[in-house]
Amino acid sequence: MPSIELHAAHRDELETIENLMQFYLYDLSEWLPLKLGDHGFFNFQSSWDYWRKPATQPFLITVDAELAGFVTMDDNTHIDGAEYNIGYLFVGRRFRGQGVAKFVVSTLLSRFPGQWQIFHIDANQPARLFWASVMPELAGTDFTLHQQPVDGYPCTFYRFQRLPPSA
Repeated sequence: MPSIELHAAHRDELETIENLMQFYLYDLSEWLPLKLGDHGFFNFQSSWDYWRKPATQPFLITVDAELAGFVTMDDNTHIDGAEYNIGYLFVGRRFRGQGVAKFVVSTLLSRFPGQWQIFHIDANQPARLFWASVMPELAGTDFTLHQQPVDGYPCTFYRFQRLPPSA
């Protein structure tokens, strides 16, 4: 089993996350009409406003001490009553299928008990299959499914409450 770690990204590591965002967008371009700019990068506005929000918390993922991806948590919710949202989740291809994403999400849920929403774009079949398989393990049967578009794209939302660990 690989050694997976999740650590809060410091301000000087935000550029690393923005660099990884290019790979995230590359993956999404299979399902969304994202275009490369003239210099070979996806046109992605720097998210400094997103990073400055008090509720936005970026994390870097390492596997066996090697950078493997990132995840962000924020309060950009679309479902009434939800407090927390996973804004972005990216695991490099070489690390997929090893339980990395499940570990990362489970760790976040444990650190931040409360009302959560997690969503994916329906056209993203790997995300759809991933969330459908891990949600029963992470939230039990106490989640609700919601369908609604985000930026015009059909999305599936999972809403659930994560209770604090019992003492």
